Amino acid sequence: MKLAFMLFIPTTLLCTSCSDQEQIVTIVESKQKPQIEVITALAEPEQISLYETIDKSTKTFLEYKPQFASMVGVKNSDAGFYYQNLLDNYDIEATAQFRQSLAKTASLLANLESNHEENDEDNRRVMANLYRYFAGSPDHDIGFIDSYFGHQPFIITQINGPLIDTLYTFTDGKEIASTNDANDYISRLEAFAQQIKQVEQVFIKDSQQGWLPPAAIIRSSIDYLTGYTDVPVQNNTLFTHFSDSINKIAQINTADKKLLVNKVKTILATKIYPALTQVIQTINSVQDKAPKFDGIWAQPNGEKFYQYTIKTQANSNLTADEIHDLGLKEVARINADMDSILQQLNYLQGSVAERLVALAKEPRFAYTDTEQGRQQVIDDLNAQIIAINKIMPEQFKTPISYNVEVKAFPKEIEDGTSGGQYNPPSLDGSKPGIFWINLRDIENLAKFDLPTLTFHETNPGHHWQASLNMVQENMPLLRKLAAYNAFVEGWALYAEQVAYEMGMYAHDPYSNLGRLKAEIFRAVRLVVDTGIHYKKWTREQAITYMMENTGAPHSEAKAEIERYMVWPGQALGYKLGMLKILELRAQAKKLLGSRFDISEFHDVVLLNGALPLSILEQKVNDWIAEQ
Repeated sequence: MKLAFMLFIPTTLLCTSCSDQEQIVTIVESKQKPQIEVITALAEPEQISLYETIDKSTKTFLEYKPQFASMVGVKNSDAGFYYQNLLDNYDIEATAQFRQSLAKTASLLANLESNHEENDEDNRRVMANLYRYFAGSPDHDIGFIDSYFGHQPFIITQINGPLIDTLYTFTDGKEIASTNDANDYISRLEAFAQQIKQVEQVFIKDSQQGWLPPAAIIRSSIDYLTGYTDVPVQNNTLFTHFSDSINKIAQINTADKKLLVNKVKTILATKIYPALTQVIQTINSVQDKAPKFDGIWAQPNGEKFYQYTIKTQANSNLTADEIHDLGLKEVARINADMDSILQQLNYLQGSVAERLVALAKEPRFAYTDTEQGRQQVIDDLNAQIIAINKIMPEQFKTPISYNVEVKAFPKEIEDGTSGGQYNPPSLDGSKPGIFWINLRDIENLAKFDLPTLTFHETNPGHHWQASLNMVQENMPLLRKLAAYNAFVEGWALYAEQVAYEMGMYAHDPYSNLGRLKAEIFRAVRLVVDTGIHYKKWTREQAITYMMENTGAPHSEAKAEIERYMVWPGQALGYKLGMLKILELRAQAKKLLGSRFDISEFHDVVLLNGALPLSILEQKVNDWIAEQ
């Protein structure tokens, strides 16, 4: 899954030296684009307020990332300016200044004298870690800073980046209820046309340095962009969302509605579509220069970038070889567990993957490729959320207050994206969390796979964890919204096992097979991610390995492998994070014996917010000692 639009923090603090002369950035509130006032401050670390520094740096972050502010519903007063008419800034020089500012803030906080208050110290360490992460790899000035994945190597891909992610800013939960909302929407459309040109310039700059996505990713990206611009303007979701919304507003007269709708249509037809067409031409012009190999190792200094991502995305000090071997062992272990269940169910012929494929094709487990079949998927997912919610109090002491909804991915992007994805709610609860389900290949979507996917994306997985994280009053704003990959994805994979332990599969061995199938999928990720980016596997090798060990159809395996190709290291966080949480739980059970309370353990893990695994281990050990 992709936990979209949340902050994604590093696992180790990569401190850089910081001069005494720091740049403190303040933002002058305006409904126009914020004006940045740079103030030179000569100050010793002990003279600097921890929370003043965090507050100013947060405002700087949001000035560059107003789309993130929109997605999570940051108040204008907290952002320091009116941002609803703005989009993220990908200007090359501005991005360099942004990264430099974050690096300086990270060093400042890292060297700030601690007052030894536990909460303040946690905030200092985590926020320093976060700012350094968003400064990106100091050895690579390529790619872009994503508000979830941090430093990404390619700004144009088939699965993320501004040309895809910005679309959510316009449509996902964006209510247009007034003339002011309509004007903000139009301002952002104008800004999107400019943003597309900025993205093109970054792509050109990176390509001149030899950084180009692999050939397969180039092809998939062109296919996505071409498919998008082939849709008539009047059918484009940016247009239909606006026109449908504006026509429901009684306070706007018919003539004004027509003017507003025509303006949106004109911007799309004369600015956005031509800008995207120009991007396609630019990509085509360098397509023959794309690497013929598929791993990040084939990029200039790519091996070093992969080591950076193992640290930041996987929270691990293991080598790529060690992670690869661990993945092979986990694949073998889980494969044996599935084989045992299949034999008990009298499925005896063929490999485990072959038997899973045959099982999924049985009519009782299949959905029909119809609108009714698609609606049945949504209904089944909602029923599973209701079922797990009823028993959550058995192992979870602290409840959540945010709602979650299930939606199908828009057809424009379903071919390139993952099977499921979660977007967090807004801070004020006005927008629920969203569990996105991919229905591109519905006939290969087995019913016994869905419960585990639901528990991963919603409760007790991503939605539960993110909802508790967002209400912690003792944390700065960005920390409330932060998501360490190994912690967040590790927790969601651990949550799948917790659902099993709470009895959700007690009378359903087929859905338990689906749970193990999901777990082996994550073990396979350890193998193929290191295979592609370290052992120099080809895309085809990785696709074949995934199909042979998971039973995934080619369409799913292809989409997954191409995802790992552009997100090096991210796929490692799931299994490594889960194994650490299970290790800490086993340790607590052993040391506390009869005093161990699973609901208290879950509070310790969740109520401290998303953390690097080393700090999580410290928190659990402190709790054990207190008992």
